[in-house]
Amino acid sequence: MAFDTKLMEILACPVCKGKLDYNKEQQELICKFDKLAYAIDKDIPVLLESEARHITLDDPANTFENAEQEG
Repeated sequence: MAFDTKLMEILACPVCKGKLDYNKEQQELICKFDKLAYAIDKDIPVLLESEARHITLDDPANTFENAEQEG
């Protein structure tokens, strides 16, 4: 089973309560405002700030540009 993108309608960043973008390639949910990437583990988003990865503009995965807008 794959991550259900229908969840994107109800999921929000746990830090700022803002919109998350789905990065299918990296299997992460991205908060561009807080520059955080939340992993998706076994099709379940791990929305814990302590587990999130900080994103930088020089990120080799270029996560900002690979994030897909859902909706």
